[in-house]
Amino acid sequence: MIPLSEPMLGELESKYVQECIDSGWVSSAGPFVSRLEEWARTRFAAAGAVAVASGTAALHIALLLAGVRPGDEVLVPTLTFIAPAYAVRYVGAHPVFLDADPLYWQLDPSALATFLDDSCDAESGRLVNRSSGRPVTAVLPVNVLGHPCDMDRIVGLAHDRGLVVVEDATESLGSLYKERPAGLLADIGCLSLNGNKIVTAGGGGLIIVRDEGQARRAAYLTTQAKHDPLEYVHTELGYNYRLTNLQAALGLAQVERLDEFVLARRSIAARYAQALSQVPGIEFMPEASWATTNRWLSAIRIDQAEYGRDSRWLMRRLATEGVQTRPLWQPLHRSPAFETRDPQRQWVADRLNRDALCLPSSASLTWGDQARLIESITALRGARD
Repeated sequence: MIPLSEPMLGELESKYVQECIDSGWVSSAGPFVSRLEEWARTRFAAAGAVAVASGTAALHIALLLAGVRPGDEVLVPTLTFIAPAYAVRYVGAHPVFLDADPLYWQLDPSALATFLDDSCDAESGRLVNRSSGRPVTAVLPVNVLGHPCDMDRIVGLAHDRGLVVVEDATESLGSLYKERPAGLLADIGCLSLNGNKIVTAGGGGLIIVRDEGQARRAAYLTTQAKHDPLEYVHTELGYNYRLTNLQAALGLAQVERLDEFVLARRSIAARYAQALSQVPGIEFMPEASWATTNRWLSAIRIDQAEYGRDSRWLMRRLATEGVQTRPLWQPLHRSPAFETRDPQRQWVADRLNRDALCLPSSASLTWGDQARLIESITALRGARD
């Protein structure tokens, strides 16, 4: 089996995890948590970083730090994993879905500008969605498949209207936007250390902030909001979201190898792009001139008319050959979890969901396995069942 994306673990990971076990500090306190947070502060020149149990937990707390309140609206891309929309609902707010950019598959700044200009009014110092009557308070762009959004445009549009921007960089650790690292290109950033990401702690995430007060607030909320930890006094709702020291040990070893993993995945993507450019009906996911993506997942777009088969057929056929691929996520405006479906509108995200397929992208993927996969995709063009 050639997996889609698996972790690459080695001697450094074993060393740090064994050190953690030997110390006896394996729960939600210990030096590896602090070292991982310090790595993030340094990497992003941030005022603070707080390690948490998952990328979704990071998004939840980030929205609280951003001041999003029950009844507010948060603007979210429709083409993404569902976690950011869930996080919006966790704080009692409502996600409003915006379409994808057809070139780079990210939140379309033009769609954001159109919504802000045509669907919102300024009322008493706040932005209000004209159709719902609810205040719009934040934008939550997601760097899909590791490619950064056009953050300068998005942040500029949002800040002009008094909105906070939370960057979902859960897929883009190691990516660059105009030579700046994805992760703190907005007001608050969120990272993921899930098992299938470019680096992993077996699970977990990080909240990256520009303000030390926000870092203290995030640490407080994620440790059950203990006002007095000795007497167990809690003055508000808190969450059991802290990362364990055992996970942080694994995560620290992984982030110290981040540049190695990015180089490997970008090399894999370059081979796919070069080889599959010769196959009619196959387009490799492009990279903007202002972006250096980590190529967390390499993806292609299949023109059914030219290739002769659609993305789902190719996915099923490759599975019979022991190759794991996957489509993009169901666009959130179509999710049964949210009642926002608009059958009349032509969404770019729907076309990308229909046409795109993610290919095996592990840093450990061998040239032989990749060559076999490329040969299969080439040979299957126009094939019959």
